[in-house]
Amino acid sequence: MRVLGSLVEKDITTPDYYPLTLNSLTNACNQINNRDPVVALGEAEVLRALGALREARLAFVFEGAESRVSKYGHRLTEALELERPEVSVLCVLLLRGPQTVGEIRGRTARMHAFASLGDAEASLERLCARIPPLVAKLPRQSGMKEQRYAHLLSGPAAAEAAERAPAPAAPDADRLGRVEAETAALRVEVAELRKALEDLRAQLG
Repeated sequence: MRVLGSLVEKDITTPDYYPLTLNSLTNACNQINNRDPVVALGEAEVLRALGALREARLAFVFEGAESRVSKYGHRLTEALELERPEVSVLCVLLLRGPQTVGEIRGRTARMHAFASLGDAEASLERLCARIPPLVAKLPRQSGMKEQRYAHLLSGPAAAEAAERAPAPAAPDADRLGRVEAETAALRVEVAELRKALEDLRAQLG
């Protein structure tokens, strides 16, 4: 799924460099930004993933006469008959896992600018309503205000695992204690600076 998402992203955001060489695709999969989790895939792993995607008719290899190396692309749009908004939504879900509507809207901006949260949610609902569904709305987790959406391209089991994943842990007591101590120290320093400023004004006045 990381390989597929990376192909889709680069197709839309850097079309001049698409299709991708194996090296470029591997680097795209291992990017630190816009990826969750960050991974360290090798070229052999990427090739195996490409083989599986090609069997599923979701990827292709290009070996044109003007290219000295093989290049790879995706067929997600054609295979699933998707429009740009839905492709963009699936792409960020593939690259960053389950997300809220607001997160999805913000992270798809480079690929498709949703005018409102409602527009983004409408695209998600269309993907949920497909037969079979391509996206699932996960139950609200404890400690979270909004529900998240997950893709189903790797099967329901992946979405179920995401549903069971624990909510982000609250900051630990030690960290809160350090923050409070630093805040108190800053307040003392500000008070001392104010007093020094007042003394200076009195001397000059």
